[in-house]
Amino acid sequence: MTRHLLRRAGQAVVVLWAAFTVSFVILYLLPGDAVLAKLGGGDAGATVTAEQLAQAQAEYGLDEPWPVQYGKRLLAALHGDFGTSITTGDSATHVVLSALPPTLAVAGLGLLLAILFGGGAALAGTYTRHRWLGNLLLSLPPLGISLPVFWVGLVLIQIFSFQLRVLPALGNQGMQSLILPAITLALPTGAVIGQVLAKSLRTQLAEPYVEIVRARGAGRARVHFGHALRNAAIPALTMLGVVTGQLLAGSVVTETVFSRDGVGRVTTAAVNGQDIPVVQAVIVLAAFVFVVINLAVDLLYPLLDPRVRKEAAGD
Repeated sequence: MTRHLLRRAGQAVVVLWAAFTVSFVILYLLPGDAVLAKLGGGDAGATVTAEQLAQAQAEYGLDEPWPVQYGKRLLAALHGDFGTSITTGDSATHVVLSALPPTLAVAGLGLLLAILFGGGAALAGTYTRHRWLGNLLLSLPPLGISLPVFWVGLVLIQIFSFQLRVLPALGNQGMQSLILPAITLALPTGAVIGQVLAKSLRTQLAEPYVEIVRARGAGRARVHFGHALRNAAIPALTMLGVVTGQLLAGSVVTETVFSRDGVGRVTTAAVNGQDIPVVQAVIVLAAFVFVVINLAVDLLYPLLDPRVRKEAAGD
């Protein structure tokens, strides 16, 4: 298991390095000059001299060759330093980390609701004896996947904010302001979890061991929620590790729709302003969240299925 975890940790390091490298290359290949835009306020070519531009580029370390810039930025990133925001002049790391708590609050509540929605629909849909109810519950995840996130957010605002007037439409004030954004994030995430879990449960319930357990006197609930669910949870857990990383991506749209402060709005502003250090910090942060969650999922596998522990020990 130790070798298995060390190998996974090594793969996580490679993913982080690849995220940094790819984002560096892509961002520096994009047309435009953030320093020029900042100095000139949009009409940069007519108001900024070559000397002023060269001085500003030297200040941000953009006057050096690409390999030198890459090496310096990579070494700095290893210490958590992604440079200085071209737009604000603040540390890019500080800009992103200061915007992280509101995003984590929405993403955390969204993940909890997604598990309840997706897992509940899958469990109830595969357990009920009423075919019409099972078909209705199992049709909810495909419907949730097909709905655009921004459209869901706008519909929720129209119903619960403008018509019923029970929840705020905009802002970061109080727990109530988290509910609609969290539901907006939870629907597509929970739909994916529900689809995978429902299919896996149906597969497990058709396995021969289910008949053996029933023959030994186990009740229907024990078979469903004890034996079948434990085996069916592994594919759903794998998918959970994938879609959780997408919550940060979904926050860009959600925070824009609900006018919330957070990483999503910081990302939008940084992209519009060509603020490369901030954009790169956001990309590496998203990759870090992704690899941490997947490492946690790897640690849960052996607890659900002892065969995974044996396979890892045999590697």
